Amino acid sequence: MPRQFGTIAFTPAVKAMQEKMGSRENYERFVANGADNNTVTPDVAQFIMSMEGFYLGTVTSNGYPYIQFRGGKAGFLKILDDQTLGFADYRGNVQYISVGNLSENDKAFLFLMDYRNRRRLKILGRARIVEDDAEILAQVQDLDYAAKVERAIVFTIEGYDWNCPQHIPVRYSQAEVEALQARITELEQLLAEAKNA
Repeated sequence: MPRQFGTIAFTPAVKAMQEKMGSRENYERFVANGADNNTVTPDVAQFIMSMEGFYLGTVTSNGYPYIQFRGGKAGFLKILDDQTLGFADYRGNVQYISVGNLSENDKAFLFLMDYRNRRRLKILGRARIVEDDAEILAQVQDLDYAAKVERAIVFTIEGYDWNCPQHIPVRYSQAEVEALQARITELEQLLAEAKNA
């Protein structure tokens, strides 16, 4: 089976550029011999459930890409089954660009970045808007977040690829920095007490 991400992403123009730059042979093997990478594995599930944010890419009717950041507590991007992800869509800036794009073109992209561990996951697929399915709306809702779910965006995975860590800067979340600062303060107090003893 061909690796699904490469089957989708390696268009004729991409293949021509790979040929020109000398990487086509490697990527041909990548597609021919790689895993399908279109279902959620335990490693992918753990990664997704740890994310506090991701980027959603859609396509406008005039052919432009549109990227929007989506954030929430870890686990807000739900795994609905082994090929389906979903998340709650709340009232935001009321531009409705992503939702409008998906109403015309269901092709979508998720980009998940873990700066702390220098890992990134690219997921290609199809997304649909769900407004009237109580079961799905309940599945994507976070019970400890009071905002009303306006709709769910349900994403069917067609292929994914882990990207290399090169050039990913290491960054920490505010919560991680605060925890480190608290630990430093604690250790400084212990050191001061030891010096005074």
